[in-house]
This record gives sequence, C-alpha cells and structure tokens, in this order.
Amino acid sequence: MLLRRAASSQFIALCAAAASLLGTTVFAQPATTQSATTQTAAPPAATPPPDDGQWTMASKDYANTRYSSLNQITTENAKNLKLAWSFSTGTTRGHEAAPLVVGDMMYVVTPFPNFLYGLQLTPNDPKQPYVMKWKYEPGPTPTAKGVACCDYVNRGCAYYEGKVVFNTLDAHTVCVDAKTGDELWKTRLGDINTGETMTMAPLVVKGKVLVGNSGGEFGVRGWLIALDINTGKVVWRAYSTGPDTEVLIGPNFKPFYDTDKGKDLGVHTWPPDQWQIGGGTVWGWISYDPDLDLIYYGTGNAGGWNPAIRPGDNKWSCGIFARKPDTGEAIWYYQTSPHDLWDHDGINECVLLDLPVDGPDKQPRKVLVQPGRTGYMYVLDRATGQVISAEGFVRNTASLGVDLKTGRLIPNEAKHPHVGKVVRDITPVAPGAKDWQPTAFSFNTGLLYVPHQHLSMDWESVEANYIAGTPYLGAEVKMYADPAEPGGHRGEYMAWDLVNKKKVWGIKEKFPVWSGTVATAGDVCFYGTMEGLFKAVNAKTGEVLWQYQCESGIIGQPVTYKGPDNKQYVAILSGVGGWAGAIVAGDLDPRDPTAALGMVGAMKDLKEHTKKGGRLYVFALP
Repeated sequence: MLLRRAASSQFIALCAAAASLLGTTVFAQPATTQSATTQTAAPPAATPPPDDGQWTMASKDYANTRYSSLNQITTENAKNLKLAWSFSTGTTRGHEAAPLVVGDMMYVVTPFPNFLYGLQLTPNDPKQPYVMKWKYEPGPTPTAKGVACCDYVNRGCAYYEGKVVFNTLDAHTVCVDAKTGDELWKTRLGDINTGETMTMAPLVVKGKVLVGNSGGEFGVRGWLIALDINTGKVVWRAYSTGPDTEVLIGPNFKPFYDTDKGKDLGVHTWPPDQWQIGGGTVWGWISYDPDLDLIYYGTGNAGGWNPAIRPGDNKWSCGIFARKPDTGEAIWYYQTSPHDLWDHDGINECVLLDLPVDGPDKQPRKVLVQPGRTGYMYVLDRATGQVISAEGFVRNTASLGVDLKTGRLIPNEAKHPHVGKVVRDITPVAPGAKDWQPTAFSFNTGLLYVPHQHLSMDWESVEANYIAGTPYLGAEVKMYADPAEPGGHRGEYMAWDLVNKKKVWGIKEKFPVWSGTVATAGDVCFYGTMEGLFKAVNAKTGEVLWQYQCESGIIGQPVTYKGPDNKQYVAILSGVGGWAGAIVAGDLDPRDPTAALGMVGAMKDLKEHTKKGGRLYVFALP
C-alpha cells in the first residue's frame, strides 16, 4: 500500500510504499489566427528539422517539439489503425516513459524495478513482430520505493552513439551497450536515505549525460549533473540553491530581471541554512539550442510546502536556468514562482522555437515556450530570459497574472495561505494547470498541443519539521474538479496558438490528461486518457479520428517511428499511476480525500474506469 499523509505526520504519501522506509534547433512560423469555433485549417509552418523516422530521445529532438515528419497516417486513414503488437513490461506501477526506436531496435524502460528491454523489430514476420534481444535489470534498492514522491515512475531513456542511458529510482545513472544490454557503467549520484530519487529522462549533449534529482517533498537539495558518456564520471554539478560557487554562477551570469541579480541569492533569499533543504530538484525536461550553445531546464518546488517557514524569494527554486553544457556555467535564470506558495514547480518542458511572437507579420524571435504549472503560457526570449508574454490558459485564483515589466508573478492576496486556516478554491492546484506531461508542436499547423488538467483545491498550511528521509511538507490538501468547469471535466487536450496567444480548440476529458502527446506531418496528433483510451485526433480541428481501449490508464508518452519495413508505427505505454493515478497504482482508499497529497479527492472514481497494468502497444495501418 502507499503512504497516507495525515496532519500529524505531514506525509506526502503520493506513491511511496508504507512497508518500506541528437536533435537540432527548431524554426517555425505558426499559423494565422484561428478561433475555437471555426476549426479551419491553418497555413503550413516553416520546414521542420530533418527526420530519419527514429526516436532517439524522449523529447524526439533537442528542442522538445515531439514532432514527427512521418505522414503515412493521415486524417483520412487514421480510422483504419490496428494493433500491430503488444508487449508486457512485467510490472504494473505508473508507466510514464517514451519508448525509443533506433534502427531496428526499440528500447523500453519501466518503472521500478527499472527494467530496460532491447527489442529487435521484425515487422515482416506477423507471427513474431519483435524479438527480445536482451533485458537489463539494474537491481535498484527496494527501500527507494519508500521515498518515491509520486509513484515509482521513470520518464525514459536516451540513445547516444551505441549506448543507452537511463536513471534508476535509487538515484543511479546507468549506461548499457545498445546492442547487447551489457552494463558499461553505473554511477550513484544521490542518497535515498535523505529522500533523493531519480525519475527523469536523461538528455545527452556533446557527450555529456545531463541528469537531475527528485525528492523536493523530502527536503532534499536540487541539482543538475553532467556525466561523461564514456566513463560515467561527474563533469560538473550545478545546485539549485546555495552560494554562487555551488550554483555555478559567475561573471557571465546575466539574468534579465533585477530581482535575480545579486551575490549568493541562493543563500540570502532563504532563512539561515534553509537553502540546504530547500528543494529546487531537477526532475523534468531539458532542452538544448546548439546555435546559442545553451541548455535549458526548470527547477522544482521550494521545500517545504508551507511558505511561512521560508520567507523570501527562495532562489533558485521554481524557475528556468540557461547554462553552458560544457561547464554548467549559468547564463540566465527566470523565476516563474518566487516564494512558491502552491508547489508550482518550474520543471515543465521548455520548447525551443523561432516565432514571430511580436505579431504574425513580424520577424521571428528565438523563444522558449513553457506551459507553466502556474497556469500561464510563458514565452521567453531564450537568449536573455526576458518574458515576452504569459497568457493564462486555465481559470486562475492562485495569482492575478504576470507583470511583464518585472517578470514577477502577481499573487492573489485573498488566497494567501496561513497556518491553521483552510483556503478554498485554489486553482491551479499543486500539480499545476499542467504538470510534467509534455506538449507537442506541429510545423504544419503552427499550434502547440497541450495535455493538462482542470482542478481546484482546498489548502491548509500546518507546522513542518525536517527529519532526513521523511516527508517535509506542512500542508493539508484536498483536490477536486474545478467547480467552474462545465460538466465537471477534470482534463483537457488543447491546441494553442502561440503567436496570437489564444486557445484554438480543446477536447474535454473526464480525468486529467496525464499522458504526453506527439504531433505528425500527417496532421494527426496522439494522446491517451486515464481511462486507457489511446486517441488519434485531427491536428487542425480537434476531431477524434480513432481510439483504442488499452488494458490500463495511459500516463505515458506516445512516439511514432518508421519501422524496418518503412511503415509508420505509433507506440504507447499503458499503465496507470503517477500522482494522478495513485489511487489505482497504490490501492488507496477512495474515501480518504487527503490521500496521495489530496489527489484522491479529485480521482476517487478512477478505480471504476481502469485497473493496474503495464503493457506496450504498437499500432499501424493495415
């Protein structure tokens, strides 16, 4: 069973076991204005980067577009998609990873115990569409499950020059030979005894494996590490809190806003020594611009959740860093949520695009797009960190907007948390308007496709004490469907026009849309629902073209690839879990709305619609 958080213990108890203590920069010009009602076709965008039909990293490319130039599956024939084959992963926790496809090999990583499979694709043999060439079992320490914040998840692996790298729940990064599955190196980077785990998908840039830690809810100190791909040796480590020397802030650090300027702000914006347990973990997505030679990533929530225990801006949590990949040197930073009130991490994906964001008839600018947990669609100048726009995409009571002059989030003082006081109807909720589940950008439509949620919550701040390796929170939370959302829909799959700063269309879903998505040149997008429906939709209109019922809810990331037979395939992992699916994966009691840190209150009926599972599904046209 999973840990259950009570006021006396402040357990996060999302999904921890109670029994155990290669891409290119992307250039695009999006479509002209569309309304949410006309649903007409958009003009084509600029030419996307070259695409060989493989899927070598979780995000498809360095720019995090999750766009494929494959076009065999179209709006006309998507209705004919059939199951080509499936594969049991051998485990039934939350499956959040993206499968990789390199040549005739597919690589699949599972949640704990973090099996990595090497499957050889043989689509010309209908009786045996794949052969399991090898299975690598890293053997992570079982006690890691006891400090897993949000289920025993893993978000994927990365392929680089004949090697596959991934992270294990017990805070190791592993590299194996892509042909044989033989272990090449294994490096321990964190300490599960203090609550550190690792769940994110690595990114390999210039021969360096970039990885970060999880565990902000346990009062760990966040970091991003670069490892040598050949040896597993640490090249550099950049902390998210602490003195400039440890955050790797030097003379070339030039943030755009004055509030991010000053010496050792990673210490001085915290109470004494609080920065050492201040969170800011790096468990989301990393992107890379080879032209500017900068990596971009977000930092997680400040520790603990009760903001009264940490007055100040709490640098450098809840923000976006730009760094040099060779040295880790910080170039700029922008804080999306200063003095984080609601667990609004900044870890969501940064999509790198060149867009005419100053108007459809203006010259493109190098921008970074992040659909934020705070409920705003951030568009930043990725060379400087300046916020160009930050339009809301959900109902928002937690804040009043973003001041574009200062870059600061404008809190709603009427909803400010206080110890011993229940504050009601706060939205976005702790997992945000959109959590880690990644978006996709289409070069055909110029639209960004956003899986997200419509939830609200009641919050009560309570006292919190730090004990290493135990939850460090200080909040009682209950979540529920957004009361202002017609029909009680808790999720949505949405198309967003980045240039005209508006929603084009949306598909309402009963539960949060916790899966990632992919966009294709055939003008078809794919995503999954928590009831287990895998859907193909018209990228221009939002029309559902096809759907397939999987055995378990979907919180994974779909990919599409060209098989050895030159056919286009689409693959998705099914296996409900994660924060939103904790009630199923962890067998939680639906009568306890505070379980899974309040998420059970919003998901109490999920057990009626899906069950545990762990299976890879692969689809193709006949």
